[in-house]
Amino acid sequence: MKMQTLNAVQLAQRLLLPKVQQATCLVDATMGKGGDTLFLARNSSPAATVYSFDIQAAAVKQTQELLTRHGLEQKVKLISANHATVGEHVGLGMLEVAMFNLGYLPGGDHLLITKPQTTVEALHICLQRLQAGGLVSVVAYPGHRGGNEETQAVEDFLEKLPQSIFTACCWNVLNHTKHPPRLYIIERTRGEFFEGDTARED
Repeated sequence: MKMQTLNAVQLAQRLLLPKVQQATCLVDATMGKGGDTLFLARNSSPAATVYSFDIQAAAVKQTQELLTRHGLEQKVKLISANHATVGEHVGLGMLEVAMFNLGYLPGGDHLLITKPQTTVEALHICLQRLQAGGLVSVVAYPGHRGGNEETQAVEDFLEKLPQSIFTACCWNVLNHTKHPPRLYIIERTRGEFFEGDTARED
């Protein structure tokens, strides 16, 4: 049987890799089991700092162990807090790359999921802090309980971003019927963006 060789998470990493290799301030907004955190730490410069967020102790523990095995723990700040607190750790104009992989912790409680309100808030804060030329990826899962509402909230938010400052794209599998994941890539093309200014341009 032929298996799918490129999924939304892998595609996000491929698209972000050139920017990650140049970046010194990076965020994994949804630590989980540490896959994206490891990707950011492994591929960024030795001087880079990765800020990784999760509210679950199990996620922090697994990610710490993963980073230690690869000798990368010194590059990463593991933050046991909601990703909506990213603004407390990353200043305006500092952020170069951020990754969101929404949903629940693989192997964990499926009722502990990322929520539309805090996800959009964290995404908004990351975009405020993003440098011109910076990239943000969001992998959303409309198929699990609560996932469709979160995916729609993310899409509604991205559609309202000013086109003179951001380009927001979506990758979706068209011929899979069981609510496949969606990948959103946002690039900040200009620096003139101030807090609260996310109204759609006419």
